[in-house]
Amino acid sequence: MNEFMNLAVEEAQNGIRNNHGGPFGVVIVRNGEVIARNHNRVLETNDPTAHAEVNAIRDATKKLGTFDLSDCEIYSTCEPCPMCLGAVHWAKMKKMVYGCTQADAAAIDFDDQFIYDVIRGTAKEPQVEMMQADREECLKPFREWEEKTDKVQY
Repeated sequence: MNEFMNLAVEEAQNGIRNNHGGPFGVVIVRNGEVIARNHNRVLETNDPTAHAEVNAIRDATKKLGTFDLSDCEIYSTCEPCPMCLGAVHWAKMKKMVYGCTQADAAAIDFDDQFIYDVIRGTAKEPQVEMMQADREECLKPFREWEEKTDKVQY
């Protein structure tokens, strides 16, 4: 078994045994060194975004002092949900290794198909009512950002 995936499995089991959340664990590695490891903490924190990937990314960026993890790899016990997949992309990681699939997760009632349906535009009924409002006012900070001379693009 891959040593980093083994650590991710240990993280997942740690989270389960401490009632922190679902069976998901993650390890982030740079140049063969573990930079961060974490697990799902939704139940522990009452934060629905406290997924293993997000937690580990936050730990890694804090430790490394950068939002750019393009030189890191992520090992997860499960194929990521849409939020976590987005987080991996925002962190600019180039390699993700996962164990279980979306179907494996759905089989134990961690089913995110409804989110994929919304993204694909195939949802039969909306999960969240969405409407646009006050665009002109909201464009003000966009314009300020666009004109900012010392911005750091990310």
